[in-house]
Amino acid sequence: MFEDERNDKIYNLIITSGIDQNKEYGQFTEKLYSKVDFLWKESMSGAYATAGEEFYKKIDRIIMLAGLYNDNKELFEDLLNASEEYDIPIVLVRPLGLEEVPEVLEEKAATIVGWNANCIIDSIKDAPETMQKE
Repeated sequence: MFEDERNDKIYNLIITSGIDQNKEYGQFTEKLYSKVDFLWKESMSGAYATAGEEFYKKIDRIIMLAGLYNDNKELFEDLLNASEEYDIPIVLVRPLGLEEVPEVLEEKAATIVGWNANCIIDSIKDAPETMQKE
């Protein structure tokens, strides 16, 4: 049974960073690294607004750390636009220690998750492949 659950896919992620007063980016990536059976890599761009199709077609998920939103709104907006244009699911991670997330992010997220490593991995793996349009 466990062999069927094995997933050798390497997930190509964009993880929001930028101004990060609470060091959430580092804590988040530590959670990913703690799960040695989850394979992933991170793609970054100096300018997400102009990265283009060649860059985005390789991305599996966009991870948005909601706690970084207020100090990095332009970055988040660029990634929200890219998610919509290239049909990339957004995994929204709640701010550390809080339940509330910005409504603009919640509306676009395929899934919302807290800081439990197992839940994070499950959310990345299980995020819908196509965005649900309302």
